[in-house]
Amino acid sequence: MDFSVFDLFGQGGYIIWVVLGFSVIAVAVAIERALAQWNFMTRARQLGEVVTRGLSRGAIEESRSACERSPSPMADVFLVGYERLKTSKPEHVATAVHRERLRVNAQLRRWLWILGTVGATAPFVGLVGTVVGIISGLGRFHKGQQVGFSDVAGPVSEALVVTAAGIGVAVVAVILFNYFSQRASQIATEMRLLTDEFLELLLDVPQHSEPKPRKEADVDTEAKVKAEKGDKGGTREAA
Repeated sequence: MDFSVFDLFGQGGYIIWVVLGFSVIAVAVAIERALAQWNFMTRARQLGEVVTRGLSRGAIEESRSACERSPSPMADVFLVGYERLKTSKPEHVATAVHRERLRVNAQLRRWLWILGTVGATAPFVGLVGTVVGIISGLGRFHKGQQVGFSDVAGPVSEALVVTAAGIGVAVVAVILFNYFSQRASQIATEMRLLTDEFLELLLDVPQHSEPKPRKEADVDTEAKVKAEKGDKGGTREAA
């Protein structure tokens, strides 16, 4: 049966516009997430290698400068460690770095809930459009009018296209949701590995590059030893 797109929109009413809006939103979110996750781990690995080499040599400022110049979101995680290193305890530094890592992980999953929502609701919205289309199509017939199968099949088939459109949008949205969710999980795992390696090197560098502070007890003991040596020397001269 021949019918135009405008006839389809007329049969589905405003519901078909909702389905169309869902499809546009799903495509927009997919493009935004693709751009956000594009080369994310490539840049993170490159930055991690530079930082690892710098910290292995004890060059903290050099590796920190590399983070400040890097466009990778992983640089924000590393910079938190550098900022907290001189002012916080090692366990607090690790906590702050992991907290920033979780914030970056949350950004990777931003807007994915929209894809999940579209995938869950689009089929039902299409079904509502089908019901509206059938009611509108069958309402053309008057009481007592002779109606054949071909007369009924037309409006029903046109209205069912709205359900098909809703299911199609839902399938695409669910596929995109699963893809970006799985990719975000993989990125989160690799970020955890990079963060752990960074913390191991960062917290180990000050122990070898900076002299340990002398305890007051050690200073007092050294002073007593010197005093005793002085007393013995004076006794020998008197003898």
